[in-house]
Amino acid sequence: MNFRTLKELAEKAEQSGLSIGRYMVQEQSQESGKAPEEEFAQMASYYEVMKEAVRRGLTEDTTSPSGLTGQDAKRVMAYRDKRASLLGEDASLAMAYALAVSEVNASMGRIIATPTAGSCGIIPGVLISCQERFGWSDEQMVEGLFAAGAIGYVIANNSFVSGAEGGCQAEVGSAIGMAAGALADLRGASPAQAVHAVGLALKNSLGLVCDPVGGLVEVPCIVRNGFGAVTALAAADMALAGVRSVIPSDEVVQVMLEVGTAMPESLRETAKGGLAQTPTGRKIMKELLEK
Repeated sequence: MNFRTLKELAEKAEQSGLSIGRYMVQEQSQESGKAPEEEFAQMASYYEVMKEAVRRGLTEDTTSPSGLTGQDAKRVMAYRDKRASLLGEDASLAMAYALAVSEVNASMGRIIATPTAGSCGIIPGVLISCQERFGWSDEQMVEGLFAAGAIGYVIANNSFVSGAEGGCQAEVGSAIGMAAGALADLRGASPAQAVHAVGLALKNSLGLVCDPVGGLVEVPCIVRNGFGAVTALAAADMALAGVRSVIPSDEVVQVMLEVGTAMPESLRETAKGGLAQTPTGRKIMKELLEK
């Protein structure tokens, strides 16, 4: 790729007169040697999988094999349909869609890792709900995925996206940043504004630990996807309003690396600390082992 940092990404896109998503299509084509149309078609197929995961999560039984999770997306949708949501209909839809995809993952369904399976609901939840809200075409949404991919590329190469390496901030946090930047890009933000959205989002998830109950990507992972979708909307809104990340986004990525590296092993996907080692967490682990 022709960029290594978020600052470089924004500058290259600005110089090209392109959005981050469209710039990334060109970069990916040059990197792979495939035609832009071929790269676009591949990403479009991923978007179809995301839409199908949302549908399945809202219409099929998503009870996980452990029995710990499932059907919460439907509960949120039913609550939303009563027009009782404190978040409002738009944010609650993104939350429900994010839960739906994450529940499909936990129930052994087909998903797209964005950037990981544990954070797979955030980008689909944000993008698909906003497509319905704003009437965007699938082609626009694919450009949004390329924007998210460009942001994820920088984060992965300068920090990490694995909970085992850097805690949940690396998985859910990175997904929130990717979704926020991509959404800002889709809404017409300048590349610099979109990058501010990434920094704003990442700052709000610094230090988030990875503490899966029973060692499964279910509790608290699924609800964090729901919360993450709402946070991404907020970060994109702030950036579009002109709010800046006072600490440059690349420096925030570096801090995420430092914080994750400093986390004890017990808080990095080992189920040896955090929520996994509460009395209820230990009880659930014991029951799972006895099955």
